Amino acid sequence: MIQKSLNMWSFPGGLEGTLCPFDFIKHAHENGFAAVELCIGEGTHLDTSADEDFCRRLAKEASDFGMSIPSTASGLYWSRALGDTTKGAREQALEDLKKMLQISSWLGAKTHLTIPGAVEVFFLPDRPIMPYDEVFTNAVSGLREALAVAERVEVRMGIENVWNKFLLSPVEMAEFIDQFESPWIGAYLDVANILPYGYPEQWLRILGSRVVGVHFKDFRKSVGTIDGFVDLLEGDVNWPEVMAALREIDYDGPVVAEMIPYYRHCPEVRIANTSRAMDAILSL
Repeated sequence: MIQKSLNMWSFPGGLEGTLCPFDFIKHAHENGFAAVELCIGEGTHLDTSADEDFCRRLAKEASDFGMSIPSTASGLYWSRALGDTTKGAREQALEDLKKMLQISSWLGAKTHLTIPGAVEVFFLPDRPIMPYDEVFTNAVSGLREALAVAERVEVRMGIENVWNKFLLSPVEMAEFIDQFESPWIGAYLDVANILPYGYPEQWLRILGSRVVGVHFKDFRKSVGTIDGFVDLLEGDVNWPEVMAALREIDYDGPVVAEMIPYYRHCPEVRIANTSRAMDAILSL
């Protein structure tokens, strides 16, 4: 059964790392979500130093509200990634990933959204552009090293399509995943991130059973920049086709609203609007 979930960055303070995850779970419940995607950061309430007791308490908090924590995410990949050309950055990224897989397991999550590398990070202009082939080779090597931990803690690494100029087609994404021959690596599909260069329904059908997570956002192609992200049902995502594709591939995991940026005023209203829109989309 598809779970209606909300990413922690969608709520005020989530992206900044100031939002208490216990408060976030309560707010998500009050807005009609059945699940949440917690975000692991650095120097935040939930960071890579989180211990088992803290994570178990978060999982119990969700359970007490009749909710689950099926997935986790992180923004640490932008500052250091498995695919980076610098050895120190790669080593730190691998250590981060291993810790986040363990934290995800303690939370009861089955999937950790994973960004293995980036050729370019558009919002970090001082970050150097990295050679595609080197990012590819390094990312594969790093993921292979993380597989043993993923298998041990039983958490899948969901490779997301983000604006990193890497893994730009569903066929390439499928081949990238298949080379590992492991159930602990899959695809985490963001339906709006694809729109500048593809169609989410095609990605879903091509990736099929490889899909282990889905982000719900919307985007206006006529804008074409980060300013093109809009509320659900206001953009160009073909929601009837997306839902049809999800049913065709028998997807039964979470669909996670990731609503960034916030409204300038009364940002909490966007969460209520998102919840209503998701109810409509899931009924298509």
